Amino acid sequence: MPARRSGSERPRPGKAARLSAARLAAVQALYQMEMSGAAIEDVLAEFLRYRRDGVLDRDETPVPPKSALFTEILRGTTVRREEIEDILRAALSPSWPLERIEVLLACILRAGAFELLGRPATPARVAVSEYVDLADAFFADAEKGMANAVLDRIARRLRGDEFAESGGPAGARAAAAG
Repeated sequence: MPARRSGSERPRPGKAARLSAARLAAVQALYQMEMSGAAIEDVLAEFLRYRRDGVLDRDETPVPPKSALFTEILRGTTVRREEIEDILRAALSPSWPLERIEVLLACILRAGAFELLGRPATPARVAVSEYVDLADAFFADAEKGMANAVLDRIARRLRGDEFAESGGPAGARAAAAG
């Protein structure tokens, strides 16, 4: 017989929520590094010490991030920053160079580009969707649209085979949901 929960207990977040929380935490850490000049090892140590219990989701519920994914995104984005920025520059409109983009949006784009470049196990549509959702959480429609367009361009360039297999927009929605 399953244990009964008290009314104040919340169910444990699922794997997808923990992965999304790791992406959010990685973007927050990248932003912290940009704004403060903190070293990656200091930010990682701070996360492991103070933020392991969770980042707040849209409902203000703490969700514990998947630490391994958080660490991989943070390290990968930092180590491959020059390569990632070259990819971003190629995907951005000439009228919106990377240096002109708001810092937090640039961090979202860098982390998303890293996942598309360095984490082939994450389906491209899932990576794009996750980072567009992050942009939506912090910005208005214009920035969300920019994140979607830029990450979609990168995904199609780096992982075009995933798009060729789906058979169009319906396949894209199914892949993102799965």
